[in-house]
Amino acid sequence: MTVVSSTHATALAQLGHALSDGTRTRILLALRENPARPSDLAEQLGVSRQSMSNQLACLRGCGLVETTPQGRSTWYRLADPRIGSALGDLLDLVVQVDPNCCSPEGCACR
Repeated sequence: MTVVSSTHATALAQLGHALSDGTRTRILLALRENPARPSDLAEQLGVSRQSMSNQLACLRGCGLVETTPQGRSTWYRLADPRIGSALGDLLDLVVQVDPNCCSPEGCACR
């Protein structure tokens, strides 16, 4: 079993913060498939380029995505392929959890 340090807890909190926003979650899920340019992600997810820029800056700040400049474009990808695997595991887990558990009507967290 891994010894959990405050660094581990901080990293998980950053991931939780990233996943707390639907757009950021959708960006991470999209980047599981392939690297993408911000304009392509904005179009794919149906958000403004400004919103995409803000969300990508947040994800970069959390260390979850990285950039690769290519000519006049910048490509975004997951900072570590294990992030994609972890998201897949979380998706599998969510399928087993009551999908209404955190709906506004039934959430015990609020």
